[in-house]
Amino acid sequence: MSTTWNSIPVPRPLQQLFDSVPLVTYDANALPTRAQSNTLCQLPTLYVFASERDARLGLPSYNPSCLKWQTFLKLAGVEFRIVPSTNHASPTGALPFLLPVRTSPTTTAAAAASSAPIPASRLQRYALDHGSRPPPPNAKTLRLDAYQALLDVPIRNAWLHTLYLEPENSPLLEKLYVTWASSSGWVQGTIRHQLGRAAEGEILKTSSSLSAAGAGELDEDAVYSAARDALNALASLLAESETGWFFSATAPTLFDASVFAYTHLMLQVLSEADGEDAARLGVLVGQAGSGELRSHQQRIYQMLWPSQIWSEGESQADKTQ
Repeated sequence: MSTTWNSIPVPRPLQQLFDSVPLVTYDANALPTRAQSNTLCQLPTLYVFASERDARLGLPSYNPSCLKWQTFLKLAGVEFRIVPSTNHASPTGALPFLLPVRTSPTTTAAAAASSAPIPASRLQRYALDHGSRPPPPNAKTLRLDAYQALLDVPIRNAWLHTLYLEPENSPLLEKLYVTWASSSGWVQGTIRHQLGRAAEGEILKTSSSLSAAGAGELDEDAVYSAARDALNALASLLAESETGWFFSATAPTLFDASVFAYTHLMLQVLSEADGEDAARLGVLVGQAGSGELRSHQQRIYQMLWPSQIWSEGESQADKTQ
């Protein structure tokens, strides 16, 4: 004969405790007033790695993943604002994520559901549903996965090595990811160490980057040689295009945004660092093929950030006077 939990007698002391402190389920708390006022906006908000100034001006993020989706949303004609953030603030533990438009506080379950954060994995669908321009075409080709792998492995590895492991790039790394996170020297040192270990671990997942000198050691030459080959392969692919976009698409696709996210940062952000090694990736981008990748980067940048092109031109003119 089976028994149910409510047929089991509860010891009297526990019963008296339950009677005096009954179980009550309270309604979910609303967001703090400050948080709601920050997100009550006529535009959706994309949370990315960015400085306060760059976010205010809508400039490109300095993180490849964030810049990829920032670029794609702009290509789709989605109007949004960007806000500086960190991985710790993301529901998925990684940036970027987007908060849809909220015109009133989320006091109901339906309102909370409609304003739920949108992770990177769903941003393509969001862009297609909310963009004002014709949807960017999908690069449907059997070769797409192979070329995507060039971005995900050798090019990403070179970016990680340059920014996180090259000693001369430490000032740039600290500026982008370390100093603003904490004023404590001890905390900054911990963050710097964790970032370096994480980057090294990601690169070591690929056997082609292992040094013959010993297990678990990086072969720096192999990292950059693989990146050079990958960039040349992408330049050759772009040279075959009849439209100037990858795979001869009629308009830039998500893959174009993915390539731009790396080439722009390699040409622009790394140029802020000192030393020849810091500019190595930018040089590789410029030397790939017959300059197709540099032209591709400039084309997207001029298309999406035209005011910044004008501003940079004015600044350069001022310097020469």
